[in-house]
Amino acid sequence: MMMQLSETNIQKNSLFTAMNRFLGAVNNMDQTVMVPSLLRDVPLDGDRELSAMKSDMDEGDMYSYYQLLKSIRTDMEWGVRCATANERREESMKLSRTNSVTSTYSSISSSSSSSSYEEDEEEEDEDLEKQFQYHLTGLQGVLSKLTQQADSLTKRYKKEIGIGGWGQ
Repeated sequence: MMMQLSETNIQKNSLFTAMNRFLGAVNNMDQTVMVPSLLRDVPLDGDRELSAMKSDMDEGDMYSYYQLLKSIRTDMEWGVRCATANERREESMKLSRTNSVTSTYSSISSSSSSSSYEEDEEEEDEDLEKQFQYHLTGLQGVLSKLTQQADSLTKRYKKEIGIGGWGQ
């Protein structure tokens, strides 16, 4: 019995659970908002959770925020949108220059001691683990906030069209 409780608690805090909650909230929002154009020119000011997003967005209406949440959902489901051909070409040019510079420096520094290399590798592994934990915690926090905001937008839409008590 204790094993099930600890597994449930661990699953509750998993990245997959946070992602599923967000995707579920956005899907619910998408199914609830039957006429997205009704969200145009509706300010975010009326909702405390949604108005926190206003400073980060150029347009401060619920429609633009609705579109943003749907865009994030699409990026999560299908991956980040592909860059344009120019951006990819420029990036490959930067990488080729970086690789040639790196290979030059690596041939110069190959004479350094192997113990120094092993210490650097251990520090890099620890650093990667810390970076991963930092970004994982941040991603879970962001997904939690976005989930709350998708739920708030859904409730606000229901309130705006007069069905505030439905589906709660």
